[in-house]
Amino acid sequence: MWYTPGTEAIVFEVDGYRFGCAICIESQFPEVSMEYERLCVDAVVFSSYGIPQHFQIALRAHTGQNCMWISASTPAQKAPDGPAGIIGPDGKWSALCPASAISGYSVSKLDRNAPEYDIPLHKARPWRSNARKGEIYREKTVIDPRNQNRKEY
Repeated sequence: MWYTPGTEAIVFEVDGYRFGCAICIESQFPEVSMEYERLCVDAVVFSSYGIPQHFQIALRAHTGQNCMWISASTPAQKAPDGPAGIIGPDGKWSALCPASAISGYSVSKLDRNAPEYDIPLHKARPWRSNARKGEIYREKTVIDPRNQNRKEY
C-alpha cells in the first residue's frame, strides 16, 4: 500500500507537546520543517521506507536549524541502510536503533528544560524566529544608493 502526500501540516498535542507528521521525501524539503517550527511544533514524527544517508543528513539539519526533535522510523529490513532513531533539537542523535534487520525501538525523553537543549530551545529557536521575520537586522539596515544598484561594483 502507498500513501498519498500531505497537502498541509498536520499537528496534534500529547501531554502539552505539539507534534507534526512528515513522510519519506518530505525530509528533502526544508519548508516542511520550517512550517512546523512556525506552528510551534516540538517534535516531528517522520516515517520512511528507508532512511538513507542523505535523508539522515537532512533530518539532522532540520532539527538543528528549527530546534525541534524528529523521530525517524523505518522498517527493520531497511535499517542496515539507515536505522530508526530520535534526533534532538541540537541536531544530534539522542537515540538510535541498531543498523540490523532485527526489529527494535529507540526511546528518548522530550524535555524542554534539559540542560543540553537550553541553547537550541531557549536561545537559538527564538532568535531564529526573529531572524526569519527580519527583526534582528532591521535597525542595522543601511540606506545607501550603492546598496540598490547590484549590477555594478
